[in-house]
This record gives sequence, C-alpha cells and structure tokens, in this order.
Amino acid sequence: MPAPRTTAPVRKILGRLSLPERRFVADALRTETVGGVLLLIAAITALIWANVPVLHDSYETVGHFHLGPEALGLNLSVEHWAADGLLAIFFFVAGIELKRELVAGDLRDPKAAVLPVVAALCGMAVPALVYTLTNVAGGGSMAGWAVPTATDIAFALAVLAVIGTSLPSALRAFLLTLAVVDDLFAILIIAIFFTDRINFAALAGAVVALGVFWLLLRKGVRGWYVYVPLALVIWGLMYNSGIHATIAGVAMGLMLRCTRREGEAHSPGEHIEHLVRPLSAGLAVPLFALFSAGVAISGGALGEVFTQPETLGVVLGLVVGKTFGIFGGTWLTARFTKASLSDDLEWADVFAVATLAGIGFTVSLLIDELAFAGDAELTDEVKVAVLLGSFAAATLATVLLKIRNAKYRRMVEHEERDEDADGIPDIYEEDEPEYHLRLAAIYERKAAEHRRIALEKDAARHALAEVAGGAGEEEQRRA
Repeated sequence: MPAPRTTAPVRKILGRLSLPERRFVADALRTETVGGVLLLIAAITALIWANVPVLHDSYETVGHFHLGPEALGLNLSVEHWAADGLLAIFFFVAGIELKRELVAGDLRDPKAAVLPVVAALCGMAVPALVYTLTNVAGGGSMAGWAVPTATDIAFALAVLAVIGTSLPSALRAFLLTLAVVDDLFAILIIAIFFTDRINFAALAGAVVALGVFWLLLRKGVRGWYVYVPLALVIWGLMYNSGIHATIAGVAMGLMLRCTRREGEAHSPGEHIEHLVRPLSAGLAVPLFALFSAGVAISGGALGEVFTQPETLGVVLGLVVGKTFGIFGGTWLTARFTKASLSDDLEWADVFAVATLAGIGFTVSLLIDELAFAGDAELTDEVKVAVLLGSFAAATLATVLLKIRNAKYRRMVEHEERDEDADGIPDIYEEDEPEYHLRLAAIYERKAAEHRRIALEKDAARHALAEVAGGAGEEEQRRA
C-alpha cells in the first residue's frame, strides 16, 4: 500500500518575529520614532524660518555661512556641512543596520530576504518609472528620476507616533527592513549616478585609510580616540575624491562585526549602533532637515507643483509609485514563491504600510540637491514637491491605518501579553510545558486567595445574620 502523501506546510510571509529580532526592532524603532518627531519639528521650523518675511534673510545667511579649513578643501557652507557631514553619521548607522540584517537579521536567510528585497526594489523602480513617464510626456528634465525612490523611516514612524496608530511588530519590522534595503540602493544610486569627477589620489587615500580602519577592527583595537580621528580623515578624503562623502559612513558601518561571540551580550556593531543612533536620529538628520527643508511656499508655488513635469513626477512617484511598487512587489513575491500572508494580516494592511513608505524626505532632499545642482529655483520647487508628496502619502496612510487601528491594537495587546510576568511575551512560550506550569501555579494561588476571601465573606454574612436574629428575639421578649 503506498504511503499517504504529506502536504508541505505553506510558508507564511510577515509572520511572527523571533524574540531577539522583535527586541532589536522595538529598540531601533523606539529611537527612530523619537528622531522622527524631532525631524518633523525641524522641518516645520525650517518652513517657518524661511517663509516669515522678517526671518527669511537670516535663514539664508546662516545656511550659506562658510566655515572649515580651506587648505583641506573643506571650507563649506553650514547647509553643505549638514548634507555631506552630518548625513555621513546617518549613513554610518544605515551601514551597520545593513550589515546586521545580512549576518544576523532577516536578510541572512535567502528565503526570508526575498520579500523585503523584492518589495524594496519594486518600491524604487516603479517611482522612478512614474517620474520618467511623467517627464517624457511633459518634456521635463530626467535628472530627478531618483528623487521619489527613497523612503524616510524616521518620518514614517513620526507619523505613526503623531496619529497614535499601533502597528503589529511584523509590519513594523517589514517597514524597517524595507528602509534598510532602500538606503542601500539609494547609496548605490548616489555613488554611481551623482559622481561627476574623481580625484584618484584622494580616493586612494580614502581606500588606504579604510583598510587601516578594517585592520584595527580585526585586531580588536578599542578606543573612540583612535576611530573618531581616523573616521574624520576617511570622510575628508572621500569628500575630496569627488564621491559623495556619505559613502564613507556606509563603508565604515559595513566593516563592523555584527555577530556575537561567546560571552558577548552585544556585538561591537550593535553596541556602536546603540551609541550612535541617537546622535543620528536626534541631531544629524534633524539639522539636515533644518537647513534643507526651508523653501518658500505660497499658493502659487503649490499650484505649480502640478503643472511642471519634474515636480508632478516626484509627487506621483512618492504617492502612487511607492505604494503600488511595494504592494505589487510583496504580492508578486507571495504569488511566485507560493507563500501566503500571515493569518493575522490582510492585503489591506500591506497596502497601508506601502502607502506609509511613500513618505520620502531625508534622502529624497539629498538626491534633489545632487540631481539639480546649479539650478537653485528647480531645486527648491522639487523640495516643495517632496514635502507635498510626503504629506499626501502620510495623509492617505493615516486614513487607511485608522480604519484598521482597532484590529492592530488587539494584535499588539496579544503580542505583548505576559501573564506569568517573566519579561517574555506569552506567545513565545505557549509551546513550553514550564510556561503552563507557571500559569497553573499562578492560577492556583489566585484560586486559593479567592476561596479564602469567599470563606471570610461567608463567615461575615453568617455573623451579621446571627446578630440580626438575636436582636429580633430580644424585641419579642420585651413585647
């Protein structure tokens, strides 16, 4: 008799995270959320500073003020320092995130990595295509095709924080991993498409300095006083090479070890990321926003966004291209890998998160300044388009997420329930006999306590009845 066929279990996408991954994602997103709120405040401050007539001139004066050693080719404006200098810190953290994802996170497993990689690639290709088609039809400049390809995870999380919407951990992790892959390809786009000239002597010096950085890490040399000066040298040489200086931050981040050895609570990469991420999210990125988002906005300027192909392409790329690119990439991955969506989620949830990923700010503004360098007027017009497109994506995501928020809240409560109070959510212990024995002991103590209270209440009730009965007999004798 032939053996009965066994059906292979259907692989689930966007399912429950492992406990270590869940904790890492929670810590990372907590910092990014705070940084996102600061980013939002910085952007609003920049817009007020640049649009109030009595303050406008001071905004221009501060942003264009130059400082730095001229002999080293680093006499830059404050705005330039924010874009090339402070954002190197942001990309350093992005490099560490990418390295950790590749060696210890979701991207380590090729099967698990397919979803965020394909979704991120589609989420960059479709906006670029939307921009290209819009500008081919309207006769606009093709230089800004990369502007709507980037997702700003900090701004997206700030929107979630402001509207008070909870997202299940699987969707938050999906959004974070998307942003990591997005940042990787944004870095490649900047390095490949926005490098006009190369100073090979400076580039060779940067490569040698990076080699020294790598060697010191492998030898286990410690001390910020060694690495910070060396990092500044690497950054300065990379800047003078003609390649965008933020690439230096990514390269150094990728060199850090992100796997734990025996006896280590955290790998060096995780430890340094924990130290530097607040500096990136709380200082570097908000200051970049402060000196990049300050553009003059009027009713006429907002109206012109929809009449020029460059600006219209950016808005449509962020709102339409990002949403359908990420959603389509996710659906195609599930379709062709014969996977199914997690039982707790629906495709409407994926669509809402894809809409949220249409918020492009930090990297979009950076690419805008590189793409339209030399045309200050068009640069500012595209900045307005980035702001308007991000606002539209945030508004649409808010509506979609609010519709599902009650379900999300129940899911988050279920994920975080810890009845045995051991610091580990119950969903990670439900298959362990010890967990159920702990719960049984807890319920037995509660049952014993309730029995004791019931006996006390019953005794008190009988005592009260006896007192009432004795008082009635005394009245009868008197009568």
